[in-house]
Amino acid sequence: MKGICVFFMAVLCFPLTSGSSLYAQENEVSFEMKLSKQKLGINERLRVEFTMNKDGDNFNPPPFEGFKVVMGPSQSISSSWINGKRSFSKTYSYILVPTARGRFNIKQATIEISGETYKTLPKTVEVTAAVDKPNDQKTVDDVADESLHLVAEVSKGNPYLNEAVTVVYKLYVSPNISVTNYRPLDNPKYNNFWSQDIPVTKHTAQNGTYQGQPYRYVVLKRVVLYPQKAGKLEIEPLSLEIFVDVPTNRRDFFGGRIYTQASKTVSAGRRTLNVKPLPEAERPADFGGAVGDFEFSVSTSKKQLNASESLQAKVEVAGKGNLKLFQLPEPELPSSLEVYEPEYDEKVRTISTGMEGKVANNYTIVPSYRGKYPIPSISFSYFNPKTAKYVTLSSEEINIEVLEGPLGASDNAVTSSTNKQFVVPTGKQFHFIKLNPNLTKIGTNYFFGSNKFYLLLFAPLLLIPIAVFSFKKREAIASDVVGNRIKQANKLARKYLSTAKKELGQKEAFYVALEKGLHNYLKAKLKIETSEFSKEKITTILSEKNVDVSDVEGFISLLKNCEMARYSPFSDVQMQHDYEKASEVISKLDKQL
Repeated sequence: MKGICVFFMAVLCFPLTSGSSLYAQENEVSFEMKLSKQKLGINERLRVEFTMNKDGDNFNPPPFEGFKVVMGPSQSISSSWINGKRSFSKTYSYILVPTARGRFNIKQATIEISGETYKTLPKTVEVTAAVDKPNDQKTVDDVADESLHLVAEVSKGNPYLNEAVTVVYKLYVSPNISVTNYRPLDNPKYNNFWSQDIPVTKHTAQNGTYQGQPYRYVVLKRVVLYPQKAGKLEIEPLSLEIFVDVPTNRRDFFGGRIYTQASKTVSAGRRTLNVKPLPEAERPADFGGAVGDFEFSVSTSKKQLNASESLQAKVEVAGKGNLKLFQLPEPELPSSLEVYEPEYDEKVRTISTGMEGKVANNYTIVPSYRGKYPIPSISFSYFNPKTAKYVTLSSEEINIEVLEGPLGASDNAVTSSTNKQFVVPTGKQFHFIKLNPNLTKIGTNYFFGSNKFYLLLFAPLLLIPIAVFSFKKREAIASDVVGNRIKQANKLARKYLSTAKKELGQKEAFYVALEKGLHNYLKAKLKIETSEFSKEKITTILSEKNVDVSDVEGFISLLKNCEMARYSPFSDVQMQHDYEKASEVISKLDKQL
């Protein structure tokens, strides 16, 4: 019995022990150095690979004493899901050529993974005399590694906040091989940037050089970034799987060279931008976050008109810069003019150097009384990164003259006092009164006592109940605070999302307008600038305002959808859903703020 119990205890305990060890193995970090061989001739090549099972940063290779690096580092990433388990592998590869005979020690390489520093074990390589037939000449993978390089060219490494930065991804290919196809493995997210992809319509190969050697290159991707946060910002790498045809030393029956297909993973690597904040010194009080080189104007469609006619006043900013990321100044118009909500007009295109075009607010103005109405000068300030100075532009004062129409109360008083005339005596101030007026009777139908008389007499009494009912109805509506808030919130949501509604069905234009509407709403409500606009900042501010967590998460998810829409397909149903969700979220936020 004792033996049977021991047996069952062993059977029950064994799966638990093996399962826990398996879990530990899956979560254990592995970082090791692999050599293609530990003994080679001086005319042979050595391939060194540093492989890890988790992604890391700050990789430092050993000095490779006694060898010359002829290729590398080339980076490859492999990630897959098998039976619900993720398999990840990242490798840095080098091709080395020995410089002398002897025994050489390849020292440790280091890398940081999850805040910890890991090191490889050193290994010894023996280099002998040259061999007659080197068995480690360039392999297909070696040729592919040497011949493919993905580079991210950044136009500026230390831009100002909200200054345009262009990133161009170029694939350099050696003339020795040919690329048949490629597919993206990992697209960068561009966190803390406002990004706009510039479509590459044709992948035309051009001649160039890479590290002094002749290469052909193809532009695969262009993107314009506007940093929304100061400090060091990282641009995530772009990773591609490239399918190539590599020539071999073999020939076919007709003497043609035989090619071998291979696939390689290339990455552009991380790039870091040092974003400078806008200077605080000499910053104008009316600065609204505009960065670039602009022109500013205020114009009207008419300067003379009649009362109850309308005119258009346009506030316009044109030039190059972050045209979609700031608010236009508002004109100060006389209170006697009826002014409607402005209609936003945007004609902006994004090229390789950034946004250019113009944005404008069109105001419809309707005067009610005749007279002269001045539209005072307004100013617009922006920061020019080329000169590193703030510039303030002011518009000219515009006078609107209303020619015909009723006079205002103040105008009547002035007119009556100024139009007084003295009566000049003519010598005929007194006349005789006619004694026989020749009056006639008007008839027997008298007004007093008629049906018309009684109708007009009792009509006001009939209107009293109607007036009381109307008053109570208006009072009930006014006392409905929640209902009024809902109506006001829905009206506000329609105001900020009107442009997005017009663009339903056009994915890019819709999500740009939706993102701008969400930005403008928060800037109007919370008085925050574009430079402070990040999802973390929004979450913190809304939480401090005691906004429900679900509403905050809904707002943040909308912003994420706007970012994802630039590189992901979105259906019309999804756009309609996001529009309705944005209207609901703005309404809820407005009631709480």
